[in-house]
Amino acid sequence: MEFEKRKALVLDSLSSTKSDKSPKGTLDTPIIPLINTLNQNPSYFTTSSCSGRISILSQPLSTNPNLKKKARGGSWLFVSHELADPDSVLSLLFPSESTLFPVSELVFRFEPLIIAVECKDLSSAQSLVSLAISCGFRESGITNANKRVIIAIRCSIRLEVPLGDTSKVMVTPEYVRYLVEVANDKMEANRKRTERFLQMLQSNGSLHAPMREVGLVSDHLELEDESLLGNGNAETYSGFVGFPGCGPSIADIEIVGEPVEKLFLWGHSACTLDNAYHKKVVVFGGFGGTGRHARRNDLLLVDPCSGNLETISTFGCASPSPRLGHTASLVGDFMFVIGGRTGPDKILSEVWILDTTKNCWKLLQCGGSVFPPRHRHAAAVMGSNIYVFGGLDNDIIFSSFYILDTISLHWKEIPVSGDWPCARHSHAMVASDSQIFMFGGYNGEEALGDLYSFDVQRGQWKKEKTVGRNPHARFSHSIFVYKNYLGVLGGCPVRQHCQELALLDLKLRMWKHVTLNSVGKDLFVRSTANVICDDLVILGGGASCYAFGTKFTEPKKVSLLHLLHSHNDLMPDESVYFNDNLPHLNNQSQMIVLHYVLQLEKKYAKLGKDILKKFGWLDLGRKVYSEEGGIHICFPVHHDFFSVFYERNHHSGDAIDGKNDVPFSKPLKQDGYLLNELSCSEALTLLREYGAIVLVDEVVDLKKAAKSPLKVMTEAVTSLIEHKGLPTRLLEELPTRWDRLGDIVILSSTSFKDSMWDSIAEELWSMVAKSLKAIRLARQGPVAATGTRDSRLQILVGDNGWVNHRENGILYSFDATKCMFSWGNLSEKLRMARLDCKDEVIVDLFAGIGYFVLPFLVRAQAKLVYACEWNPHAIEALQHNLQANSVADRCVILEGDNRITAPKNVADRVCLGLLPSSECSWVTAVRALRREGGILHVHGNTKDSEECQWTDHVSKSICEIAKSEGYCWEVSIEHVERVKWYAPHIRHVVADVRCRQIQR
Repeated sequence: MEFEKRKALVLDSLSSTKSDKSPKGTLDTPIIPLINTLNQNPSYFTTSSCSGRISILSQPLSTNPNLKKKARGGSWLFVSHELADPDSVLSLLFPSESTLFPVSELVFRFEPLIIAVECKDLSSAQSLVSLAISCGFRESGITNANKRVIIAIRCSIRLEVPLGDTSKVMVTPEYVRYLVEVANDKMEANRKRTERFLQMLQSNGSLHAPMREVGLVSDHLELEDESLLGNGNAETYSGFVGFPGCGPSIADIEIVGEPVEKLFLWGHSACTLDNAYHKKVVVFGGFGGTGRHARRNDLLLVDPCSGNLETISTFGCASPSPRLGHTASLVGDFMFVIGGRTGPDKILSEVWILDTTKNCWKLLQCGGSVFPPRHRHAAAVMGSNIYVFGGLDNDIIFSSFYILDTISLHWKEIPVSGDWPCARHSHAMVASDSQIFMFGGYNGEEALGDLYSFDVQRGQWKKEKTVGRNPHARFSHSIFVYKNYLGVLGGCPVRQHCQELALLDLKLRMWKHVTLNSVGKDLFVRSTANVICDDLVILGGGASCYAFGTKFTEPKKVSLLHLLHSHNDLMPDESVYFNDNLPHLNNQSQMIVLHYVLQLEKKYAKLGKDILKKFGWLDLGRKVYSEEGGIHICFPVHHDFFSVFYERNHHSGDAIDGKNDVPFSKPLKQDGYLLNELSCSEALTLLREYGAIVLVDEVVDLKKAAKSPLKVMTEAVTSLIEHKGLPTRLLEELPTRWDRLGDIVILSSTSFKDSMWDSIAEELWSMVAKSLKAIRLARQGPVAATGTRDSRLQILVGDNGWVNHRENGILYSFDATKCMFSWGNLSEKLRMARLDCKDEVIVDLFAGIGYFVLPFLVRAQAKLVYACEWNPHAIEALQHNLQANSVADRCVILEGDNRITAPKNVADRVCLGLLPSSECSWVTAVRALRREGGILHVHGNTKDSEECQWTDHVSKSICEIAKSEGYCWEVSIEHVERVKWYAPHIRHVVADVRCRQIQR
């Protein structure tokens, strides 16, 4: 069944009123907008989903230790797809009356969002996985890529705690309440990631997104933040096809001395030490190591010849903190470690020096130009100078270029000149003669495949023009120089075939490609490559994969001497052929890049296409076309295809090995052939038997890849500032993300902040709005430090700031330039909306535009709400919103200072939604409650380490105020809701304070 037919069946079932096959029987309400958005895209449809759930699972006890958990079955005692109510959980686990149940195990769980999506092709799957990873779903990956391409969108913020069994719960009620709070925190994080994913889907259009590394988007998850994922999927990692006999082998280095696990690292550095006896490699830092994987500051010495590994003991008190993403450069006997990252928000600019003769560290104090903090930059040594380009600091990607003079210890920023490279990180640099070469990297949107050289004597960059097939775009790779060749190895996105080594002849500027024979377990991502004599020594590298967990690559080496000698007659890939229809290009210096197609008769077209797709030979960037009235079909193929065929023709009269290259006694049929069992050699033989020939592509009909809004904006603004003669450094201030409020696109306050932008403001804002497909464009400003807390949003394109925003079925309308609106309070608004308030009178002391007034009235069905507000702009919006939501008859607006206007002795509950503190109105809140008491929802900001002190202060203060007002109340904190992080280590929390009248 074709993709479109399967999708139509799924969509029909979703629109049906019948229950589905899940235990619940219906879609989870919180992710219906996300499911609809995915299913509206022609390249995707969802096959199963869960929005995330908090549950208690009851599983029968088993006497069979070999029986898996799933096989034991079980049932849910409690399930919630939203924030869980601790009291409901406690009443289930600790009922007031004993009930007889069969004895079964009880497990408390939180499970995050998971969605299974079938994709039209591998390219669209990679795009969606990439987008999901960038939004925090870092365990997303391709779980199947054969006839159906299925991906799973998920993350790792899980929780599973055994509670005991139905005969005896082994934990206390207080601990269960704590578990529910932890699970609710995770549910809120899950909700935010889901909303971010939905927003990105809605703003990314056709979803042709680049491959990403985990860790490009800042998130406060220690382990996941350091993990990498090649193509963002499990399939590419687990399914390296591996062509037998493709080329030279990658040999293992047998490590002795210390455990090899010490070299299970990525994001580390490695330098070659050259002493009088032999060369060794010194390794510093990185993520991984023995035991629990973490950032390291170990100093290791590897002898590639003997395989001996030892830990270097350093002398002195100081040493660098654990880090990754730094660089280490050897100048004489001194190794200079620059920058790096010690945590998600701890980016470094420091420079440490290691005296390799004395094994002692020293932190340097460098002068000259200010060197900003960064990680994932690149460095190269020329003489006594270290050249550093690019890097990353949170959302800032650098295009600046610095020199560190290791003699004077002064930094110097090099002014822009020549063909200046764009901002990037995770690229690689190496020095050769008087030039520094830089290849690849990531610019915040896509992997790069450009090659630049910097002439040290002239002080200018140059974008190199080369012949032969360029290496595929990549980042987090390694490069090296051996004899007259520059080599490029590994990186992201991980290719779907065995490892390829790209070699550039530095004299001819000509690329050659050698396929290294690998068994499919090597993952050279964020690894290091050092030339030791005639060997390439590869240390570290790996990824964290959803399907297979953390993967590290063991130490390897490749004989470069053997490799080059065995491939001296290897022509560049553009001249590789396997039939006489291809041109023979004799003058290598005049070679041009050609495109090729594989031509098949129409009756073999489907079989040929499936083979090309299986081995990654089909070029999805060009269109398939027919010739001779449809008799023949031409499939565009990658240049990698020719490398395989050249190797095939080059050995023994067009045979790779005798046993495989024989005609099939039973030719495979188009229906039911065992494609998965085909080897590379068998596939080539089959294509030849069916008359396949390779031709120059005379059509070259490229598919138009939709550009992301960020790419469109970047290209447009770059062209504008070049035309206006403004410096390219301004491009570092372009926003990489934005918010949408109604039809207004809101840029961050840190974007376009340089005053030079003002000189081109009229053209600039119109161009940015058009690029982002915005009807109106605005830039955020800080909330005014006034009592009315006015918004400082600046409208850049558009007439006014009035917007309509619908949330949880409630319409909020307001002037965004005058009234603030916070998305972060959504969980608290939902919590208030779930209350049963139909017989209650509520006082909201800080009503604003109706943030909590409307949920109380529309969802919680409050009997009456008194709304206190003194900002006239907010009152105008509140009046409009009450009418628009048809609840104006149950709300009384009290304009002015609530300490004067608020009613007394009327409220069943009072909302105090003011940050950073609502303490100025605590007396007013107590007076507003009925004499018999009620509930106060007290908002405030507190340090995460001082939450208990804050709740004690709230409780004691309310108790004292009640006494001073003549009330005999028992005051207790029923619940503390952690709404969001307001600032680092500062939480927005809400205390539900119960005030009960004491009976005398």
